[in-house]
Amino acid sequence: MSSALETKLAAALASRDDRWIRRRLPDPATASSLALTDFTSNDYLSLASSSHLRTHFLNKLHLAPDILGSGGSRLLVNGQAHADLEDRLRLFFGAEAALLFNSGFDANVGFFSCIPQAGDVIVHDEYIHASVHDGIRASRVDKASLISFEHNSVLGMRVALRRASDRIGRSARQSVFVAVESLYSMDGTFAPLKEMVEVIEEVFPEGNAYLVVDEAHTTGIYGPEGRGRVAMLGLENKVLARLHTFGKALAATGAVVLTNNLIKDYMLNYARSLIYTTSLSYANIIAADASFDMLTDGTASHLSKHLLSLSTYLTSALPAALKAHNIPSSLVSLLYSLHPPLHSGSDDPSQIIPILTPHPRPLSAYLLAQGMNARPITWPTVPKGKDRVRVCLHAGNTREDVDRLVNGVVMWAGEVLLASEEKEVRAVSGDEWERSKL
Repeated sequence: MSSALETKLAAALASRDDRWIRRRLPDPATASSLALTDFTSNDYLSLASSSHLRTHFLNKLHLAPDILGSGGSRLLVNGQAHADLEDRLRLFFGAEAALLFNSGFDANVGFFSCIPQAGDVIVHDEYIHASVHDGIRASRVDKASLISFEHNSVLGMRVALRRASDRIGRSARQSVFVAVESLYSMDGTFAPLKEMVEVIEEVFPEGNAYLVVDEAHTTGIYGPEGRGRVAMLGLENKVLARLHTFGKALAATGAVVLTNNLIKDYMLNYARSLIYTTSLSYANIIAADASFDMLTDGTASHLSKHLLSLSTYLTSALPAALKAHNIPSSLVSLLYSLHPPLHSGSDDPSQIIPILTPHPRPLSAYLLAQGMNARPITWPTVPKGKDRVRVCLHAGNTREDVDRLVNGVVMWAGEVLLASEEKEVRAVSGDEWERSKL
């Protein structure tokens, strides 16, 4: 006989099965198959398979005095390698202070759970990452002081900031935090950071509104030496805190918050996701340091140039192929290709390209059978009605890979349309047969 707990958990999972939204771990054999073309991982610069980075990392590991473990929390054991990497990142990104976290998730939770104070307001893009939401929920900020705005809408943000201003009044004793991502992982859209900074300064001329930017998906790809979109736009002094992660384009582990000395010191005292966890191992720190060597020696710039050229090629080739084969946009389309948002943020290519379709799982399965790994994304990860196959391009991909992807999507769509037409023909034939018996 099942317990009450087992019954409730099983029922919740069964409900997700019924709605085709139950999450499962991918088959590790599929995920690691060298025969599959990778269109799904966050290894954007293909550094995870770089023999150059592998050799460089092993050499640094061989020379390092410490490589195993870390000994505990940073507040108990502050390894020299950790302090040295923070100092390097502070200088590299041109920040006053840098603070390492075990992951981007931990960094966002740590920052937003402790820095905003009671009476403050948090304004955020409606598509902000789950880690920010978790940090906000753990913060001292009242629920009524959490204000979202339409994705990447400068006008929407202005309205939200006006609401925030009304809430805190004319006093500069309360603060407003604006949370955005420079590149959104599900939509591949860029935040219009310059315009956002201008509106923040206009609505809050006292300087008590602060922009916080998550650069997880831009690190290593955009800006000088891969410093991200904030550096690319010269906004370093306009942003209170930047988050850069090492586990995506840099093929390492961990994250860093770039901010000022006061906020770093405060997080050392109040950020629970930093204080109460064992810090990154020495091997992790060495790996991240080796990856940043790829940024400073020009390797990443070369790779990102090729990566973004593939993005430009795909976003041109796929719509053209769909149009040439009369594939309706209701079946397959690129996100925003038909009706770009008023404030899409940038005309720059993104390595993240969502293919909208009401049938993401069949399309993903079809591509997998063709030797291409591109994962389906459905609600609740994305809004209802915006199901998709998310394509992540990589520096290791080729134009031939992209052509195969385009052909695969078009072939699948053609088969779906043909099957639909045959079904209609059978239905019409059945109706005629029924009428012949009357």
